[in-house]
Amino acid sequence: MRIKKLQDAELLLAGDQTRLRELFHPEREGLDLPYSLAHAFLEPGTDSLPHRLRGSELYYFLRGRGVFYLEGQQQEVGAETLVWVPPMAEQWVRNTGTERLEFLCIVAPPWTPEGDHLT
Repeated sequence: MRIKKLQDAELLLAGDQTRLRELFHPEREGLDLPYSLAHAFLEPGTDSLPHRLRGSELYYFLRGRGVFYLEGQQQEVGAETLVWVPPMAEQWVRNTGTERLEFLCIVAPPWTPEGDHLT
């Protein structure tokens, strides 16, 4: 069993300009996982940068309101919304609400800097 608390994970600024805490990554945790898991957020009125990931990504929105952009399409998102992003699809998120937009990101295969490309 492995247990972590969100506040114990280091706060980072990702290349796409989201703030995140990487919760589980197989290389850093010594776990046999086919994915990585991070908790991320955007403050009101901010956007992540358009980017593409080598692998697929699943977003699960926990709180707030925003718009998700995927390959020229856009969709409103908020708490309890899931978005699946196929490999190499251009994606980004805008916080359109008045509170922090928080979400979990699951990336498979696990996220690497080499697999993350700003567009």
